[in-house]
Amino acid sequence: MRALVLLGCLLASLLLSGQAEETEDANEEAPLRDRSHIEKTLMLNEDKPSDDYSDGEITSKPMVLFLGPWSVGKSTMINYLLGLENTRYQLYTSEFTVLMHGPKLKTIEGIVMAADSARSFSPLEKFGQNFLEKLIGIEVPHKLLERVTFVDTPGIIENRKQQERGYPFNDVCQWFIDRADLIFVVFDPTKLDVGLELEMLFRQLKGRESQIRIILNKADNLATQMLMRVYGALFWSLAPLINVTEPPRVYVSSFWPQEYKPDTHQELFLQEEISLLEDLNQVIENRLENKIAFIRQHAIRVRIHALLVDRYLQTYKDKMTFFSDGELVFKDIVEDPDKFYIFKTILAKTNVSKFDLPNREAYKDFFGINPISSFKLLSQQCSYMGGCFLEKIERAITQELPGLLGSLGLGKNPGALNCDKTGCSETPKNRYRKH
Repeated sequence: MRALVLLGCLLASLLLSGQAEETEDANEEAPLRDRSHIEKTLMLNEDKPSDDYSDGEITSKPMVLFLGPWSVGKSTMINYLLGLENTRYQLYTSEFTVLMHGPKLKTIEGIVMAADSARSFSPLEKFGQNFLEKLIGIEVPHKLLERVTFVDTPGIIENRKQQERGYPFNDVCQWFIDRADLIFVVFDPTKLDVGLELEMLFRQLKGRESQIRIILNKADNLATQMLMRVYGALFWSLAPLINVTEPPRVYVSSFWPQEYKPDTHQELFLQEEISLLEDLNQVIENRLENKIAFIRQHAIRVRIHALLVDRYLQTYKDKMTFFSDGELVFKDIVEDPDKFYIFKTILAKTNVSKFDLPNREAYKDFFGINPISSFKLLSQQCSYMGGCFLEKIERAITQELPGLLGSLGLGKNPGALNCDKTGCSETPKNRYRKH
């Protein structure tokens, strides 16, 4: 995080020196720019029947989640994409706000959303009444919302403690992260809040790198040279937090309705915006393939976790004797799993990739919460009629989920799956596209 602190100091000095442009209020009187590229790229003017969505795990609308520090322009960006600025639908929010399609403008309180079994938000009730008071749903008659759901979130405020929010902010964010098809993490290049809450956010995004897009918003507020320095510093600073070979795509533009400021790279900003819209449209168009691919990815993680817990448990049973202290024996195993070949055994006896193995340190925390005595060996979780749990997961990974992808590729109804025709045993193509 040291690099982020340095970047914050750089931007603070930029503001103090007056190199930044006027505030956002000055932009309100600026002329509005043409938005025909939005309708064209997202195909909002095409007269075609909307897809058949439901609240099922696979067939529900794709969800686009907006995260980031406070006052970076998340709500303004949503207003711009939907053309809601200067209308009675315009979004102003410091709450968790879910924008959905509806026949007319309608506001739905969080307690109503959680109580409505027809919606998919009832699990949010577990976060308590204080959170539900900070949750709001808004139905808007907009064509884009027929195909996607937007979720706006409160900004990260680094000088505020989590408990001051009155509800588990990180846990709520994780709930939405786990269900999001696309995650926009938005930054303002002229004021970058730096601290533990931002670092915690990126920890929560681990494993979702293919769905993350970084937005460097309000880019026309900086001179070209400073913008390049901020872009490079931000990208370099986030690299340790998003430790993957291919980092998320970074979009640099100003996502608001006003004209770009003069003497800035207006054509570049417009092309970046169109590229982001194409990205969004692809996620919408490939929603089924993306969800099935992610469910399969999650199933692989569940399988690896089950195999590792089983290996820990089997090693514990093998090392236990009549005179052993069970707590000390297992502590020794957890502290140094390599001494007992825990992870090497999984690699040797299964087809698990070494690159998919979780961090060894994670299991210290896991078994600190979940005692080893609460688990049974996988071999003991089989029945003559029901089969084995692990075999069901294996079948879903190698046959059923690839079969769903195959049926989509053939233009068939995923519910009418015939593995003899679609070749369920074939290795599926992961259709998450990284940019």
